Amino acid sequence: MKTEKRNKNGKNRLTRLMRVLHRDLGFIMIGLTIIYSLSGISLIYRETAFLKKERQITRTIEPNMEIEELGSALHMRNLEIVRTDENIILFNNGTYNKSTGVVEYTSNELPWWLSKINSLHKTSTRSPLHWLGIIYGTLLFFMAISSLWMFKSGTGLFRRGITLAAGGAAIVLVILFV
Repeated sequence: MKTEKRNKNGKNRLTRLMRVLHRDLGFIMIGLTIIYSLSGISLIYRETAFLKKERQITRTIEPNMEIEELGSALHMRNLEIVRTDENIILFNNGTYNKSTGVVEYTSNELPWWLSKINSLHKTSTRSPLHWLGIIYGTLLFFMAISSLWMFKSGTGLFRRGITLAAGGAAIVLVILFV
């Protein structure tokens, strides 16, 4: 005698629940996935000028900074010093006046909307946005697992799905470790 609870269609309740959740959460996740994928693709090109516009910036920072401090004060990772004078430091895309603290440089920046979207990928635990990343990651994990309930176990489609899932994991592992 079977102890499984069955609905009138003959499918057990867990299978039905997983299918309904998979479908409904999938529709919700379409928007999230589109935004995250556009952000991820644009981040691949973050070290290029792709989609960026040049902007001239003039600001005042602390005077008499050392060359080593200048890059972190300007939030520039690849600051290259071209020449230094008594009062002027010339770097790869601007100048710094040591006596006044005035910095003039050009910066390549993404459009504001894409910069905002990219911040989703760059959140830290200090940002309230990190919860969105955790929720999205959890939903993706659930979608992957719940897809196992889409086909009856033991069928050819189920075996094919498991084989393809294993193949996807193997591709990532090969790319990472080879």
